[in-house]
Amino acid sequence: MVGRQAEKYEAVIGLEIHAQLLTRSKMFCRCSTEFGAAPNTQACPICTGMPGVLPVINKRAVEMAIMAGLATHCRISPHSRFARKNYFYPDLPKGYQISQYELPLCEQGYLDIAVNGTRKRIGITRIHMEEDAGKNLHEGIVGASHVDLNRSGVPLLEIVSEPDIRSPEEAVAYLKAFRDILVYLGVCDGNMEEGSLRCDANISLRPVDRKEFGIKTELKNINSFRFVQKALEYEIVRQKKVLEEGDKVVQETRLWDPERGVTASMRSKEEAHDYRYFPEPDLVPLEIPVERVEEIRKSLPELPQAKRERFAEKYGLSEYSSLVLTSDMGTAMFFEECAEQYTDYKNLSNWILTEVLPLFKTEQKELSPKDVVSLLTLIDQGKINRNTAKKVQEKICATGSSPEVIVEELGLTQVSDDQAIDQLIDSVLAANPKELAAYRQGKEKLFGFFVGQVMKQSEGKANPGKVNELLKKKLKEAAETS
Repeated sequence: MVGRQAEKYEAVIGLEIHAQLLTRSKMFCRCSTEFGAAPNTQACPICTGMPGVLPVINKRAVEMAIMAGLATHCRISPHSRFARKNYFYPDLPKGYQISQYELPLCEQGYLDIAVNGTRKRIGITRIHMEEDAGKNLHEGIVGASHVDLNRSGVPLLEIVSEPDIRSPEEAVAYLKAFRDILVYLGVCDGNMEEGSLRCDANISLRPVDRKEFGIKTELKNINSFRFVQKALEYEIVRQKKVLEEGDKVVQETRLWDPERGVTASMRSKEEAHDYRYFPEPDLVPLEIPVERVEEIRKSLPELPQAKRERFAEKYGLSEYSSLVLTSDMGTAMFFEECAEQYTDYKNLSNWILTEVLPLFKTEQKELSPKDVVSLLTLIDQGKINRNTAKKVQEKICATGSSPEVIVEELGLTQVSDDQAIDQLIDSVLAANPKELAAYRQGKEKLFGFFVGQVMKQSEGKANPGKVNELLKKKLKEAAETS
């Protein structure tokens, strides 16, 4: 629907990502940043804005910001400074937010994304540091709102893209790619549900033959990839309808309502808000030595895109397998530990994707790379089949025992002896004369039924390959003698 409506108009989208840094203390004080504490138990005179207090810059937060900038090809400014962004809101106890304005730490970067096999480069205007505000609490409170200042002063990165994004799909791809980088770097956990990664989107429409931007709408605090796509799709349709009716799009801030699937007006932005920025007088300018930047550059881990390309080349994996295996650093490390001992990489990839990752999603992580290698080796040796291996893997997670011990204790060794399987087949054919007669009359789909019955009689221990081979032979003989 959006694709048809976008033929006359082109969407121009820019994202502002707010990422909470994984420091143990806040941006300018020693208060904890741990999520989920009781309200107002992680606040002090500095982050609550008491008179006479002095902020101190969190060194680790600065290093994390530099890491993010280097990973996205930004220029790291040797000289930057903090500023006061002045506005009133109940969860902002100082009456201003310490941020960066005209001299941000990171500028002029880019991030490459891929959508439907097409690669595109999205420019990054700036990455700067700031402190978070507190949180207003409304639920379960009648006739009032409460303020929790635990989050006040938590270190944030604000990542501002160029208006290079042209579709909701590109916006989601960019946001996912950035999240993956931040998680790989260990600078943000990327948890959108808890608010440690938030996204605002600016979107306007313009006729496809124009270069001038249209009037933009800002969509605030969208907390999932799905909602980013849905909100932008809705806004494209809404703005197009406004333009085609001869009206003008109003410059405003809108909120996404996921229950109704619409955006709703929050406040007008016809005039730019005057935040009265000025340099933070309690903090000296931030000087970053070139040598320190280079040290941080050398410490960067292999990033998702590079790892993805290496997995495809080194292990011969498909684009999809490489993408999924590298989307999480822990999964990528698990695969590579297995690959050091097991060289059928495609088989290994398939097993991890289909059988191991679902366990990880349920946090059953007792499974080790050694266990997976042992399981796959037992399958290759014909000692167990894949169905039995799944049951063994469940037992490993439940008991912590090794695959070999579980197979031995439960008597799960695969039956591959021709004579034993022949006896099972004879028993199944004798017990199902009607199905055998129907098969002889041409209902060949019943072959699967016989295979299933043999596997059932063997309690899943018969070698499936042997069963298929010997069953075909038996049924052929039965057809020739009928």
